[in-house]
Amino acid sequence: MNEANEISRQTLLYGYIGEHAGASRISAVTNRLFKESAKDAMMIPMNIREDDFYFTLSNMKNSQVSAAYIANEYIEKVPELLDNASMLVKRSGACDLVFVENKTLRGELICVRAISEKLKDLRATKIAMIGVSPLAKAFSFLACGFNVSYFHDNLEELLAFSQELEIKEPDLNRIASGMEVDLNAFDAVLYFADFKECSMISALPKTVMDMNSQKHYSAMRIRAAELGAAYLGADEMIEELSKTIYTILTR
Repeated sequence: MNEANEISRQTLLYGYIGEHAGASRISAVTNRLFKESAKDAMMIPMNIREDDFYFTLSNMKNSQVSAAYIANEYIEKVPELLDNASMLVKRSGACDLVFVENKTLRGELICVRAISEKLKDLRATKIAMIGVSPLAKAFSFLACGFNVSYFHDNLEELLAFSQELEIKEPDLNRIASGMEVDLNAFDAVLYFADFKECSMISALPKTVMDMNSQKHYSAMRIRAAELGAAYLGADEMIEELSKTIYTILTR
């Protein structure tokens, strides 16, 4: 951003698209990074309801917006609207960063990079990953250097997940209501599921992570609070996410 925080004809405009984008600090933190490095660019929060998401993203190619970061609740809706996509987007089925290039949309997936970097900062190597969602797939593709154990409530789906990703000798585990699962031996838990509750977890490590914001329900957020574990969701990861967004947009 320029010193006057003004938009000129030369200013590169980026969007942050989410159901509650205006309530998030991602745009403000990213704009601070632009200003600190004297980049004439600005990210604008765009509160978009689910019913309007497809129309908004489809028409971005005809707007003044050069790229947009997509909130977690919409990342699985993006790939079908893209003209071009990275291999990670194609293989995982999720996209959180969309570029406008010659009236076309190109997609990347970057939040898993921020997650990986945060885990490295925490010196967490032994990871319990819960779920088989697109983000779980994406993290698995980038999991070199981590010792990952996989958890899901359906073992058949978990086996299919491991086979699709060609994971060699995977550590597959069932986690479901009525069980008692102690995860304290891990350095961190990555929660990529949508369980209604996580009472089956009897113990957690110091850190648990998912990509839900405070505006969206997370059974893991509730269980982490009950068990006294540090919870890192999208709101707690804003600094890391914004740095990753900034790096990709200015590379």
